Amino acid sequence: MKRRIIQIVMVLAGLFWLAGTAAAAEVSQGKCLQYDKERKLVTIEEYDINFTNEHPYGQPTGTQSEYNVATALIGIPPEAGDIIRLAYNVKDGTKVAIRLMNVSKQDLRKK
Repeated sequence: MKRRIIQIVMVLAGLFWLAGTAAAAEVSQGKCLQYDKERKLVTIEEYDINFTNEHPYGQPTGTQSEYNVATALIGIPPEAGDIIRLAYNVKDGTKVAIRLMNVSKQDLRKK
């Protein structure tokens, strides 16, 4: 009986350990420069995480990045100039978006 309890505890500990090492997506935020609906690509100018009253979403870094949004869950479709946030994974050198959130049109800070 005692041996069975130890086995169950070990299995549960192993499952919790595996759950704790699950891969998390990376997140990027910035200004949408281009959204190509046909090619399912979005290009943004990335922002940093230095939030101020003048720059509530961060300051532009000058870095442009392109994301594949073919399989992404997209809330409000982005337009050029919108501030967007992307959760993505890198697959074979390509940034593949999981979610795209239009922050400027659905400002979560005001809720």
